[in-house]
Amino acid sequence: MAAGLRKRGRSGSAAQAAGLCKQWLQRAWQERRLLLREPRYTLLVAACLCLAEVGITFWVIHRVAYTEIDWKAYMAQVEGVINGTYDYTQLQGDTGPLVYPAGFVYIFMGLYYATGRGTDIRMAQNIFAVLYLATLLLVFLIYHQTCKVPPFVFFFMCCASYRVHSIFVLRLFNDPVAMVLLFLSINLLLAQRWGWGCCFFSLAVSVKMNVLLFAPGLLFLLLTQFGFRGALPKLGICAGLQVVLGLPFLLENPIGYLSRSFDLGRQFLFRWTVNWRFLPEALFLHRAFHLALLAAHLTLLLLFALCRWHRTGESILSLLRDPSKRKVPPQPLTPNQIVSTLFTSNFIGICFSRSLHYQFYVWYFHTLPYLLWATPARWLTHLLRLLVLGLIELSWNTYPSTSCSSAALHVCHAVILLQLWLGLQPFPKSTQHSKKAH
Repeated sequence: MAAGLRKRGRSGSAAQAAGLCKQWLQRAWQERRLLLREPRYTLLVAACLCLAEVGITFWVIHRVAYTEIDWKAYMAQVEGVINGTYDYTQLQGDTGPLVYPAGFVYIFMGLYYATGRGTDIRMAQNIFAVLYLATLLLVFLIYHQTCKVPPFVFFFMCCASYRVHSIFVLRLFNDPVAMVLLFLSINLLLAQRWGWGCCFFSLAVSVKMNVLLFAPGLLFLLLTQFGFRGALPKLGICAGLQVVLGLPFLLENPIGYLSRSFDLGRQFLFRWTVNWRFLPEALFLHRAFHLALLAAHLTLLLLFALCRWHRTGESILSLLRDPSKRKVPPQPLTPNQIVSTLFTSNFIGICFSRSLHYQFYVWYFHTLPYLLWATPARWLTHLLRLLVLGLIELSWNTYPSTSCSSAALHVCHAVILLQLWLGLQPFPKSTQHSKKAH
């Protein structure tokens, strides 16, 4: 009798869920004109696009030729570790030395065995196809929680980008691996799982160092949420994981490991640059140019932190205090505060990068819809925003890059930066005075 009641209960709950789903679909059909414009339909549109992406990605793998660039080098570098070489200065591939942190080694070691020592390219492509779909799922979950971007934009984020499909399943770069871990980290932060979020953020950094462009935003969020003392354990998680992952290599040659895997002064080749083609090569390679870009990067981060991210009316130094001891009572961070701060931090770094190579597109591609649509701007209509997206895509698909394509990319970046600066209003002065009087 008890078993019968349990069966009825399960069937009843299943029928109730099916009924709710049917009502939701009926409502969506009745409001189909709003389906592509209202963010509340993000998950429905996302489900349709993910199904379409399964077919598109399958077609790309089987119909478009694979291009070998770095995969064999990755496998050779990993094979060196498997054979017992832990000195980073001795690990080489066809395209040069190993320049990625230890997390890259462990993940691609797994891929090495899963693909028959790197020889089964089709298996590797299928794994990266799954990785691509997982990335889309994580990105859609972020957009669902922010409720800012109209769903019609997601078509351009999915099916319309040849370059991104190529980076994932036709080139097999390590950049997508780092970004899927990063988007998982952001989802954990949105769920208020700050420890796990920092853990996966650090894991993403251990695959490729570009994820550090999000670090200023993450530090600001940690200080806002916990204060200096409360943020230290979370920062300890980030640092501790790097030490644990890199321990075998640190014990063998610590200077070699740190100088290779976290080489901030690495020189890029002019022939591969997407963003600075209009400059003379001598200027592109000049140390003073690199320092100027770094100064501009840090200055803009500071301006956004002071004038746009920090909006309580207190001094920014108040972030160092325990939240309970601040003059303005702390408010829980909203999904949009978290996402906006992280995406903007990364985007500022992209704008002032010493060089952008074609695979670097995935560093910020999935964040562009949010950066363009999250902040209100009457002067930037839907059509103009789509034009900016289109020009960015065109710039990244121009090979080899030209002076015009690089200049167009910078113009689009400048438009987005202006939109972010004007859209995120600082804390109102009148409110500040009223709080002081209170």
